[in-house]
Amino acid sequence: MQHDQQGDDSPTTGGRRRPKRRRPFLIGGLALLLVAGGGGAAYMAGLFSDIGDPVSFGKIQESAAAEDIRPEVLMPTGPKAGFSRTSRLPDGTQIAVTTLTGAKSGFTGDVWVWVPKEYDDPRYAKSGFPVLIALPGGRGYPKNYWGTGPGLGLQQAVIDGAREGTSHPFILVMPVINADTKNHFDGSDIPGQPKMGTWMADDVPDFAKANFRTFTSRDGWAFMGSSSGGFGAFKHVLKYPERFKAVIASGVDFVPDSPLWKGNRQAMDANNPEKLAEKLIKAGGPDVYINFQIGTKESGRDMAEKFMKQYGKGPVHTRLQVIQDGEHNGKSYVRGMREGSLAWISKVLRAPTPEPAVR
Repeated sequence: MQHDQQGDDSPTTGGRRRPKRRRPFLIGGLALLLVAGGGGAAYMAGLFSDIGDPVSFGKIQESAAAEDIRPEVLMPTGPKAGFSRTSRLPDGTQIAVTTLTGAKSGFTGDVWVWVPKEYDDPRYAKSGFPVLIALPGGRGYPKNYWGTGPGLGLQQAVIDGAREGTSHPFILVMPVINADTKNHFDGSDIPGQPKMGTWMADDVPDFAKANFRTFTSRDGWAFMGSSSGGFGAFKHVLKYPERFKAVIASGVDFVPDSPLWKGNRQAMDANNPEKLAEKLIKAGGPDVYINFQIGTKESGRDMAEKFMKQYGKGPVHTRLQVIQDGEHNGKSYVRGMREGSLAWISKVLRAPTPEPAVR
């Protein structure tokens, strides 16, 4: 299993900050810092921050009358989670985190969430939003590097795509993918181990439905992931095509290879994308859409092309985004998403729709 490099996932500045209480002797130094370096320098020095403050999403949804909700929209089912802010983006949107204990898996881990500004726009009060479950590579525990800060650019790529009309304003849900820092669980329910497959395929989507306006059908549900997270993302779409419609899988492996399987071939086959694709082709559907991303400075393109040639038929639709000079890391994969993959998946999934403007 490849381990991808995270790149720079440190929080960026932006938005208005609530000043913390400071001792009087800091005032003179603060004034000097503001003059010399501006407010950004003061923030970077740690003098202003609202990180850790409570966050509430969906301020407008309670005002929408239930009888006016469109049939394809699923209103938040509850109970609502408690979120804490981890970072802000320049457009005022926020990344927040909560701790989730999965009702079906029994696993407890952190989940980060980013919601686009359209979500709280009154014009979209009656609309659902597509959900993109973003899985990291590397250890994937106790953090998900897509969510611990906007430095990798995933959230900004969605913002820019939505502004330019090439991408949907997705809700990004970013869970941990492993149960500890020592093992890879292949995004699966390995016998005798924590049920990380159930965590990602059941508990995390249920959490999103509990807290946000989503879509009732699989047309609003997809995965993305890199490296080991790409394997989990890729595998879930093939294993549960009735729930998830598409995936962006970057620098991905193609077979389960965790030592924790201990040679349990039957359980491995039940989580093997090649076996799952074969089964789906024989069943004749439902259709799934797989976008591989491979950088020219990493290995794996031959494996992606082999999979596409062998299994990219019938209900299994495949596409390859080649990232020139791309490496095995998050920043390269976000560049690939900007260069085509976000636009591609937006054509496959359902878009949120605003109310018509009143004239």
